[in-house]
Amino acid sequence: MVFADYKQRVENGDLAVAWIGRNKLIPLHIEAEKTFHNQYGAFPHSEMIGKRYGEQIASTAKQGFIYLLQPTPELWTLALPHRTQIVYTPDIALIHQKLRITYGTRVIEAGTGSASMSHAISRTVGPLGRLFTFEYHATRYQTALQEFREHEMLIDVGGNTHLTHRDVCKDGFLDTEVKVDAIFLDLPAPWEAIPHLSNHVNHDKSTRICCFSPCIEQIQHSAEALRELGWCDIEMIEVDYKQWAARKSRIVHIDEAIDRLKEVKRRRIEGFERRKMRREQNLSSDAKVEDQDNDSMLGENKSSVSTETALKPVTNKRIREGDGNYEWTDVARVDSNLKSHTSYLLFAVHLPSQLDKQNQETGP
Repeated sequence: MVFADYKQRVENGDLAVAWIGRNKLIPLHIEAEKTFHNQYGAFPHSEMIGKRYGEQIASTAKQGFIYLLQPTPELWTLALPHRTQIVYTPDIALIHQKLRITYGTRVIEAGTGSASMSHAISRTVGPLGRLFTFEYHATRYQTALQEFREHEMLIDVGGNTHLTHRDVCKDGFLDTEVKVDAIFLDLPAPWEAIPHLSNHVNHDKSTRICCFSPCIEQIQHSAEALRELGWCDIEMIEVDYKQWAARKSRIVHIDEAIDRLKEVKRRRIEGFERRKMRREQNLSSDAKVEDQDNDSMLGENKSSVSTETALKPVTNKRIREGDGNYEWTDVARVDSNLKSHTSYLLFAVHLPSQLDKQNQETGP
């Protein structure tokens, strides 16, 4: 898998992620004869080859720069072309933890979509694990198939992923009784697919499921279906992820604030006077009077200049955060542009047959 192999330098044929700005990342296929263009200028791929991943790369016009990053599932989630609504990293992390997806886990995913979740699962389960992912939409299936092949995720190119074009709500999942450890359903009506899972849950150990649904009514229907089929430990979780940044804020004392207000008021009054003199000058039609007025204004302007020189504002220079010449306090700011919540997460567990039988005999 491309996302599991790490290297130091950019090579011809690599898939890279170009960091253009904080909220703008795009995938780039590095080909020596191509050139990438954006608002900062041209970036020939030939000049990218041999650079270190993470190194700053300037445009040919030296008007801007980008960073080339080696792709990971987390970066791919931010850079991928959207075909559907996607699962973001905060939700992906919780789903992995609750479903106990680790190296060697076998997973069913229904609703491949933009494949944000598929890339994360494929990287986690490794070569000993398996991902069986299903997509009912023909165009999205073909796009994902090509993408998975390019990223070396498919079984036929040495990966660990089986991609199938099928409507699992009507036709079920695999034709063979393959047993899996975890199930992820990202479907409009997951309760229609849940009954088809009976042939694929383990009977000698627990199998865990997650339904990813944007509406609470979908969660209610799915919970009822799971309960009727003997799933237990049913719970719903909503991830509301926030990122806090530690910063320093300058302490402004009352005397400094008063001086600043006085300075603003003085500049406003001087502006009024200057505009008033310009209007009087424009209305004068007598050349002689105009000359006299001009002479008078010159004198007044000189006086004004000297006054402005003497009454410069306290400071107009940019103060660097943490400057030792000023007093600071520690604060925290939340990143309001962070993408996290997209849906509700419904989790449940299917117990092994023997343990489930014991629980039914003993009762609550």
